[in-house]
Amino acid sequence: MTELRVLSALDATRIQLYHFKAIIIAGMGLFTDAYDLFCIAPVLNMLSQIYYKKDSIGTPLLSTFYVISLLGAALGQLLVGYLGDRLGRRRVYGICLMIMVLSSFGCGFSVCTTRRSCVMSSLGFFRFFLGLGIGGDYPLSATIMSEFANKKTRGAFISAVFSMQGLGILMSSAVTMSVCSAFKNAGEGSSEKTKAEESDIAWRLILMIGAIPAALTFYWRMRMPETARYTALVKNNAIQAEKDMQKVMSVCKVTQIEEDSSSETPRGTPSSTSSSYKLFSRRFFSLHGRDLFAASANWFLVDVIFYTSNLLLSQIVNLSDKPANMTNVYDSAFEAAKVAAIVAACSTIPGYWFTVYFIDRVGRVKIQIMGFFFMAAVYLAAGIPYSWFRSENNKTNDKGFMILYGFIFFFSNFGPNTTTFIIPAELFPARFRSTCHGISGAAGKLGAIVGTVGFLWGTKRDEEHKDVLPDVKRVRFAFFILGGVCVAGMFVTYFFTRETVGRSLEENEEE
Repeated sequence: MTELRVLSALDATRIQLYHFKAIIIAGMGLFTDAYDLFCIAPVLNMLSQIYYKKDSIGTPLLSTFYVISLLGAALGQLLVGYLGDRLGRRRVYGICLMIMVLSSFGCGFSVCTTRRSCVMSSLGFFRFFLGLGIGGDYPLSATIMSEFANKKTRGAFISAVFSMQGLGILMSSAVTMSVCSAFKNAGEGSSEKTKAEESDIAWRLILMIGAIPAALTFYWRMRMPETARYTALVKNNAIQAEKDMQKVMSVCKVTQIEEDSSSETPRGTPSSTSSSYKLFSRRFFSLHGRDLFAASANWFLVDVIFYTSNLLLSQIVNLSDKPANMTNVYDSAFEAAKVAAIVAACSTIPGYWFTVYFIDRVGRVKIQIMGFFFMAAVYLAAGIPYSWFRSENNKTNDKGFMILYGFIFFFSNFGPNTTTFIIPAELFPARFRSTCHGISGAAGKLGAIVGTVGFLWGTKRDEEHKDVLPDVKRVRFAFFILGGVCVAGMFVTYFFTRETVGRSLEENEEE
């Protein structure tokens, strides 16, 4: 079978320059996702002081604001994941990037400058479409990288794509701090009216700058060939698949492979019977129902943890020596960005790259269980003495707490936050791969909604409390709940998740 010879050649291909180019091209969607996730907290701090003055953005509006973009991401993962299997990965890949770029600029150009309801409505509208583009990029980036990579280093390449989030976090913090510092210094001595006009420009600029690196990769994304596996297995055109791969990588020709290969069907060959069933048919659920459940459930659970932890970080950390009501519009945003940069540099990014190094040595399942286990341990360790974090003046006074909290992000990324992105791109047949990855990712975004809304309302303080930090008892309770979620993740991973390390995508499909 000619198409199988092409796939065998692709699995045995050595690491080449194009693999690293594909990492950057595919990773820009994840870069934009992380930039948006980590810049929105300081931007909301600015919006609260610019448009709400002494009032704060209420919990109902804040919850709605977060849910809008997460719903957009879930819809994008489902819709674009399906289109990626129906139309091809390449045809919809560039469209996703353009949606992200245009929506990011749209957020910056949100209409109105004085009416806060108008500003928030406009910003929410564009953030929905930003989420749509970001969500759609997830299944395509993971699927494309998995289908380009060889089987020995496939996990490392997919996790390297995901690690682009780390650069997005650092750039988000750097841009936020630079813009805040520049506008703060430039506005010294200006009138209050001028300062208000300048601050309105600052938050818009922060949101728009993150789209520039992604926009620069649009040309190379459109020049990417269709993946060989999609062309050979879905379009049944192995010759075209070989030609496409020869354009960007050095792979053996089909005729050479046929001469050196035996006439036996290679292990992992999709049989004619297994290739005849449809998505969500009884045969599909018999072969892949367990895998789809495991991938979706694990992603749901880890996003409950990951998004709640990020939201909690933006609320409980206040490194400024000044009370919150005495800082200007830029200071709170600067401090939030600085903390995010410190956590990213010390725990988040090392976690990504530990996964890149160990994923094909240790395996996906072991790393995922380990990550869930250590996060559960950290939540319990940090939750029990949470009151140590506060002094009589409600200032941070326990560095040990922050070190513990940093381990949550380390083991999240050297663990389930990364592996849940990898595994769905390896388990399913080529004609369903993008769709099933999108379904798993959409389940994750629903988990993010549950965690975000649950945390915002669960730790909401009474109106008479003006404390910067959320209620201690409620946060401690939230820590225990998140620890329980981690234990549930360990259970689902151990009993339902299959290992994919060292096997071709076709072997994973058949077993």
